[in-house]
Amino acid sequence: MIRCKWLGNPAGVFRKNYYRMQGMRIGRNTKLPRIFVTWPHQVYLGNECKLERNISFKYDGIWKPGSAIVIQDQVFVGKDCEFNISQGIRIGKFSNVASGCKFIDHDHGIELGSRIGPQPSIAAAIELGEDVWLGCNVIVLKGVHIGNGAVVAAGAVVTKSIPPNEIWAGVPARRISERTSYGKQEDHIAHFGS
Repeated sequence: MIRCKWLGNPAGVFRKNYYRMQGMRIGRNTKLPRIFVTWPHQVYLGNECKLERNISFKYDGIWKPGSAIVIQDQVFVGKDCEFNISQGIRIGKFSNVASGCKFIDHDHGIELGSRIGPQPSIAAAIELGEDVWLGCNVIVLKGVHIGNGAVVAAGAVVTKSIPPNEIWAGVPARRISERTSYGKQEDHIAHFGS
């Protein structure tokens, strides 16, 4: 394939237009790599999002209007992430989702005396606030709300909601610290000198 600076990526332009025709809403300056989508109209991507390849947007349900997977402006989503959604997920502005993260908003029923497969699923929407950072391979389960500015360490399994500006890690994830003002330029100079 020939690429010209003024032409951009023809495959990416075609892909973006193809998904738009199927109802996916894609914001300004958001480039669309190779992805997997079951119901394109269920996906909303905000402005200036950066998506890496092999992301799976799986809406696990029958057709319905509206967007169940909402990714707001300037969000980064890393390679091989999976969105397995039946109720909904909303990711706030400026968030960073590292490679391999998984979001699953439903479970099988596990009532004793009945086969697991036919039991009704238990589902609840997932929400990430603004400026959230998830490390590689984090799993976020049903009903979790992650507050603004929270950080989740790589490999964690998040089963309960996280307040704003806290740092969580582990399986299951639990609070290990909170973000501080350390890291601001003036704090760095005060601590280490110029």
